[in-house]
Amino acid sequence: MSPSRRLTSAEALTAAVYGQPGSGARFDWGLTGAAELGRVCAALVVVDVLSFTTAVEVAVARGMRVHPFPWGEQAAEYAVRVGATAAVGRRQTTAEHPWSLSPAALSSAPVVADLVLPSPNGSAISAAASATGLPVVAACLRNARAVGHWLRRQGYGTLDAPIGVIASGERWPDGSLRPSVEDQLGAASVLDALSGVPGGLSVEAAMALAALASTPDLPAAVRGSISGRELTENGFAADVDVAVRIGVSDVVPVLHQGVFSAA
Repeated sequence: MSPSRRLTSAEALTAAVYGQPGSGARFDWGLTGAAELGRVCAALVVVDVLSFTTAVEVAVARGMRVHPFPWGEQAAEYAVRVGATAAVGRRQTTAEHPWSLSPAALSSAPVVADLVLPSPNGSAISAAASATGLPVVAACLRNARAVGHWLRRQGYGTLDAPIGVIASGERWPDGSLRPSVEDQLGAASVLDALSGVPGGLSVEAAMALAALASTPDLPAAVRGSISGRELTENGFAADVDVAVRIGVSDVVPVLHQGVFSAA
């Protein structure tokens, strides 16, 4: 569609429906879902359990400020510009440079004031969402309940101030979205903490939440998922172990002026 063409009434109605109106907590997937809910929500929650938002929680809990950045070589250049340390790929770490997307590595790496943390999914979504000016919160299985409770205390979850919960998902080799078990369960855990918000849950959010009822053992489900097995088989089982520690953190990382720090 040409940017100059006005939407027809039918197109405008469809666009409004995509925002899941009439609910206080809403749910969608990936970068496009975040953009859609970012138009109509008062706050966004990004969930990327393996591993971006887990890594953010770990780093912020240790006192680091995290700069989300899309995956790519430009992250190092950006880090130089903002006076930060750039995280590298898991297999590129050294004794002198141990900072990466690995939550396990970040648990023991020296604390730096500012860390640029690129990833193809959660970090890219967070970086794009920061342009909306909305509060953007990083949630994972470690802090999902704390995130939900913080949002409710801030007055979000009403019809006038709805919350959009975004499961980041993974990507197929062709670049298309691959919905992932771990992010659906992470998002469902946040939505569980939001149950009872004044505006209620959208149908999409309620269906995402239903995944918890059929998953009695969340750690086992994440370990057995495609993403969990992929990390384990590549030698990073410790990252999965860190990610499946349910409810161990009260840290709520909030993105302000392009940087995650504790609320």
